[in-house]
Amino acid sequence: MIAPPLREIRADIAASREDTRVGFAAIDTRLDKLERRFDNLREAVNGESVRGRYAAAEVEGRPDAIERRLAQLETRG
Repeated sequence: MIAPPLREIRADIAASREDTRVGFAAIDTRLDKLERRFDNLREAVNGESVRGRYAAAEVEGRPDAIERRLAQLETRG
């Protein structure tokens, strides 16, 4: 009398475990995709900031060069 219901319970538990495994596999796949997207975004942001630093360094050097030229012109004139 007890054995058949126990078998059904065991079968239900096994099916539930399989459903859980499949669900976690889907979640893992989605998380992997998100992690790759975040890595790509992080690389893009870092690349932009490096490019911005080079541009800023170039702009910062221009006033110094202009001031040197102006000083040379003033000493000549």
